[in-house]
Amino acid sequence: FEFSDILRHLPHRHPFLFVDKIVSVELGEKIHAQKNVSINEDFFNGHFPQLAVMPGVLIVEAMAQAAGILGFKTLDKTPADGFLYLFAGADNVRFKRAVVPGDQLILKVTVVSNRSRLWKFNCQAEVEGQLAASATILCADKDIPHDS
Repeated sequence: FEFSDILRHLPHRHPFLFVDKIVSVELGEKIHAQKNVSINEDFFNGHFPQLAVMPGVLIVEAMAQAAGILGFKTLDKTPADGFLYLFAGADNVRFKRAVVPGDQLILKVTVVSNRSRLWKFNCQAEVEGQLAASATILCADKDIPHDS
C-alpha cells in the first residue's frame, strides 16, 4: 500500500493524521497499520515537555483512523465520494503502556459488526509486542454534502 492510499481513504491531514502505513487489509475483517511516533509531533510540545508521552486520546484517535480506513476500503468509498466516518463512541478503553518518541505504534483493528451504517471495531495498539492501548470503537458512516 502507498501513503497516497491513506490520504485517499482518510480526510485527516497533518497535524491530525495518525496512520503512516497500511501493512495489510482483509476487507470487511481487519486492518494492520502503523504510526511512527516522532519527537517532532506537535503534541509533544505540551504533553509533557519534561517527559514526552503520546496522549491517550490520540492513541484512540489513531485506532479510530485505522478503523475508518478499513470501513472506507471495505465499502469502496472515499471522502471525495461524499462519505465520512465519524467517531461515534469508545467503550472499554484501557491504557497499558506509555507511547513515547521513537516508538512504532502497531494498530490492529477487527470488525465486530456493521449495522445501519454504524460500525463497531475491536482495536489494539501495540509497541514492540506489548499492548499499549485497547478499545471498542464505534464509527458512523455519514454522507457529506459536496461543495458546488
